[in-house]
Amino acid sequence: MDLSLPNVRGMTELDREKFSKEVNVPSVEILSQNIGKSMHVFKKYLLKMEKLKPVVEVDGTVERKKMLLDPLLFETVEKLSEEQQTKLSELDVNNDNFSRTCLHLQYENFRIDDIFKAVLPEGKEGCTSYSRIGHIIHLNLRDHLLPYKNLIGQVLIDKLIGVRTVVNKSSAIDSTYRNFQMEVLAGETDFITEVKENLCTFKFDFSQVYWNSRLCTEHERIIKLLPQNCVLFDVFAGVGPFSVPAAKIRKCQVFANDLNPSSYHWLKENVRINKVAKVETFNLDGRQFIREQLSSFLLRKPTEPIHVTMNLPALAVEFLDAFIGLLAGIELDSLPDITVHVYSFCEESSAFSEMRTKVESSLNHSIEDGQIVELVDVRDVSPKKHMLRLSFRIPIEILAKSRPEVEEETSEPKRLKLDLESQD
Repeated sequence: MDLSLPNVRGMTELDREKFSKEVNVPSVEILSQNIGKSMHVFKKYLLKMEKLKPVVEVDGTVERKKMLLDPLLFETVEKLSEEQQTKLSELDVNNDNFSRTCLHLQYENFRIDDIFKAVLPEGKEGCTSYSRIGHIIHLNLRDHLLPYKNLIGQVLIDKLIGVRTVVNKSSAIDSTYRNFQMEVLAGETDFITEVKENLCTFKFDFSQVYWNSRLCTEHERIIKLLPQNCVLFDVFAGVGPFSVPAAKIRKCQVFANDLNPSSYHWLKENVRINKVAKVETFNLDGRQFIREQLSSFLLRKPTEPIHVTMNLPALAVEFLDAFIGLLAGIELDSLPDITVHVYSFCEESSAFSEMRTKVESSLNHSIEDGQIVELVDVRDVSPKKHMLRLSFRIPIEILAKSRPEVEEETSEPKRLKLDLESQD
């Protein structure tokens, strides 16, 4: 079925009236009482378009109804299987029941992909992906699509149920707190949203915190890795996608930290909303959090396994040196296993070896194969860049080392401009 609309190519301001086209599609008239029975034959051939019912009334009678069929799927009765033709004969359906029906399609009938294919430049990448965060659609438009940004935003609001705001992000993060400037392309300037994930509700101001819906699967993986009733130190907790479900689902004792005051605010709010116990929240630099809070906790001589999540891929590896000498000069009879889950961006061609080298370099200590829990390729960030996670049990020798004589530094406020694609 030809859905081309040559008169809208290059449109930059949405004109819904121009999305109008007449098409002829195959159809079949069937006794109303046999519609259900005939679905066994025609279900996979039905015409599927937005705001268009594939079974319609026949003018002047209630005894018969018309099924609209997709011309790309249905050709002729003769092309049906012998079993299907036998079924139609039993229902008294033959060639005389088939005809062509003229449909007048309007804007409401076209899918998002059909509209973008008709409007956007031929031969170039279209608007193929977006993230949804509650009522917000988050885009990262390429330069050649920027002239069409307002049209794209309005189409998404028109077509996606529950969407009230469409934003496009700038090309770089220039912030201590991983938030970024965004432009509202269509809809309301309302950034406070709610997201459901891993049996939890997360509420936050999307313009002030970092949230990536594409990490939902990774959040779930980590929660499943945590033993019941273990202890979690979440160094870069954000609004709590690790911390809150860890406390709610795995009944962990959680120490959750984020430097961003807005993330810290919503982290506390999400702890309250989800009614989770045993969660302490902090608004500290990541290195300070490890050296103060984890260190003091270890002095209590805990017996439960301890897990440490460090999800700040652009910089997290640099914070691993906070573990060096964490217990220097302190004698403890025994320590529970401390498993660190650290994230980083690596080049595709050498991702796994690069990740291990980065971690060992920051710790100034080798990690034995037996100390590695898993090395996971979390997702593709760009064609040549991957986000990886190395989960490993930290060697006791690292904690007991004499701390190197280096200037105390707080790396988070010194963040440089980060490639926004890396944070996506």
